[in-house]
Amino acid sequence: MNVIKTPEVATKEGKVQGLVEGKISVFRGIPYAMPPTGALRWKAPERATPWPGVREAFNFGFSAYQSRQACIEAGGGDPGEMHEDCLFLNVWTPKLDAGAKLPVVFWIHGGAFVIGSGRLPPYEGIHLASRDVVLVTFNYRLGHLGFFMHPALEKENPGGPANFGLLDQVLALEWVRDNIARFGGDPGNVTVMGQSAGAKSVLSLFTSPQVREKNLFRRGVAMSAYVLQEKPLADARLAGMAFAWRNGLDRLLATMKDLRELGPEKFWMLPADTANAPSPIYGDSVLPEPIRETFARGEQLSLPLILGSTSDDSSVVSSFGIDPATILERLGAFAESIRQLYPDVDDDREIGRRMCRDFVFTVMPRLLATRHAERGAAVWRYYFEYRAKMLAPRQRLGVPHGGEVPYFLETAADVPPTGALFTEEDGTFMRHLVDSLVQFARTGAPGPVAQVSWEGHTETQDRLLRLDGSPQGVTDFERDILQAAENLMPFLDSLAKPPPPKLPRATSAAATASSNTRQEGRP
Repeated sequence: MNVIKTPEVATKEGKVQGLVEGKISVFRGIPYAMPPTGALRWKAPERATPWPGVREAFNFGFSAYQSRQACIEAGGGDPGEMHEDCLFLNVWTPKLDAGAKLPVVFWIHGGAFVIGSGRLPPYEGIHLASRDVVLVTFNYRLGHLGFFMHPALEKENPGGPANFGLLDQVLALEWVRDNIARFGGDPGNVTVMGQSAGAKSVLSLFTSPQVREKNLFRRGVAMSAYVLQEKPLADARLAGMAFAWRNGLDRLLATMKDLRELGPEKFWMLPADTANAPSPIYGDSVLPEPIRETFARGEQLSLPLILGSTSDDSSVVSSFGIDPATILERLGAFAESIRQLYPDVDDDREIGRRMCRDFVFTVMPRLLATRHAERGAAVWRYYFEYRAKMLAPRQRLGVPHGGEVPYFLETAADVPPTGALFTEEDGTFMRHLVDSLVQFARTGAPGPVAQVSWEGHTETQDRLLRLDGSPQGVTDFERDILQAAENLMPFLDSLAKPPPPKLPRATSAAATASSNTRQEGRP
């Protein structure tokens, strides 16, 4: 095959050269930070060391350590080779012209903060870049390498961060600010966009004091952000102690030297108690408080924001330790009130599934959109219901968690499960949706979808756009259900809070470490 190389591009760290694919220049595996290994494990990322000569940006960099099997089963695909040295980004651009000033979409992958990569097939940027948009995808630290606290870490850096994966995202955005103009992008017109954990990341960027004064982006898209709270620092500390114990260290007396000497392969082994798996932590310098509280006080960035969810986001709730089949039993006296919200359903399991969808996912865009509108910011909502024509019989419960991503990134014709079944009708819907998204990336307001205007949510108008084969604007969507979800939120927070990780009375755990972990697939 005749490989065409791009012209060299001079970044602040050094020159890079990518490949030309069709009419798009693609740069893969550009390091945006020093390897977060050795003494830099569990430290804020540092900018990549400048390199001499020209770096070939032909292949993706390493993905973060994770469960390969879990990533594939979640529908993202194979994350490829893994390494602790994982802080790389990728750029797709139609024009290598510093004066082009094209809008930039900065994609943050999902995966519950334990799986995922910027290299996964649904995030391929050829199609979006063909619309005169620059797409950037990247990796950030996952699992215990990305979100961690332990008494030894607090001693080493009092008041320091625990959300290292979020700090990686901030540094990647700083790389975009400093370099993207050389790839044809406009550093003053960046849209941060993500799904699930990526959506929570977008919201973290809207609320973190680490970002507030840096002007790193102009707007955001948060897809299927879940209502479950971030982890308190005290709980993260206990989880860090449990992690040390499971790996044969003294839970309290382990030093940072001990912890940094653990092989990185330890970090794709999750506790059998997956509810205590690593996730963003509030109470540190990155996230001083939960995201919802910052929005409630109106202290988030007042920037344009799109929020939405899918018609079967509950397909993923078991990952959070929630069983739809038993949720009504756990509600006690509230159970009958919940049943009355779904009068057309007489099966408690199905009510539980719908409740998990609405009370964990559908309510979050409405709640935050109202708070954002009160802040005086422009905000839009969507509810994604479109199923590929040939796939609909297999998705009878609705669009599963993550099922909307290939449509928004215009890759649905290329990736499973939609690819082999994709029809012209599906392509028409996808093009209309991406037309709207690209207009948002250019101007800060989404365009119509299939000639249907996308009206904003306001303090007084509870509005969203139902994204189906025939999109339509709706007022007061599921009003009674979502209001009940907001009213019950404090109680549901207590139900969703996992029990603290079990710690032994004895501090020596070497003999039992292996029995307290399970392997989630092989890297």
